[in-house]
Amino acid sequence: MNPAFRTIALIGKYKSPEIAESLMTLADFLKSRGIGVLVEEGTAALVGANGFPVAPYASIGERADLAVVLGGDGSMLAAARRLAESGVPLVGVNQGRLGFMTDLARSDMLDVMSDLLEGKFKSERRFLLDAAVRRGEQIIFQTQALNDVVVNKGALGRMIEFAVSIDGEFLYTQRSDGLIVATPTGSTAYALSANGPILHPSVPGIALVPLCPHALSNRPITVSDESRIEIVLHAPHRARVHADGQEKFELEAGDRVDVARSARAIRLLHPLDYSYFAMLREKLHWSESPRRY
Repeated sequence: MNPAFRTIALIGKYKSPEIAESLMTLADFLKSRGIGVLVEEGTAALVGANGFPVAPYASIGERADLAVVLGGDGSMLAAARRLAESGVPLVGVNQGRLGFMTDLARSDMLDVMSDLLEGKFKSERRFLLDAAVRRGEQIIFQTQALNDVVVNKGALGRMIEFAVSIDGEFLYTQRSDGLIVATPTGSTAYALSANGPILHPSVPGIALVPLCPHALSNRPITVSDESRIEIVLHAPHRARVHADGQEKFELEAGDRVDVARSARAIRLLHPLDYSYFAMLREKLHWSESPRRY
């Protein structure tokens, strides 16, 4: 057995009591293998802990050698941001819909966990983005994102206008519904639905994808992951900045959103037979024969 995994934390999908059976099945399995189990406190409040120790994220970061997320990509995003500082590796069991990051099927969960405990897995790192909002010289909001940082029109029913610069060099002024700044991880999320490029996780790039631009010449562009991206909202517009679709902040005219690669990264563990391209074929239904109606 891999001695690195002596304590494993279990994190369930937010407000989803249907994960209770899977979570307790996994907890009992790990206990039978001599592994210490922690149940994240929000998960325990929803589905109970069945006698297993309950722990907040801060404690998980200090005590766990591995975190298993039972849910969908949204659950993984939330857990990843909370555990990025600690470096606890993550495994995802898909109980959501698409599951680009939660690649273990519920039916294979125990078999794959057996392999993981024996050290049979692939490991990969995914970088995060740091985002800060400046109003004048003051930073008034800071956050991180694994998928994307999005500036959009918020609750307004009209386009916004903003200027984009890369490493201090002016790129363009754009009128649109907003702009997605996506990591390779996030390139298969919101950015993909806006016709952005799919970036392989090993690509050191950041994609800028316009949302419904006024000018059809505004196209997605990928820049180096060493770039610093600046978005300045023009008057008289108001807007909103989102991180992974889970955190938000209201912007005023003149606010500047700074986005750059974070020094922090997460570590995802996959089964030995995991293939990124196979995952894309499955999730995006590539190579399927056209349906006849």
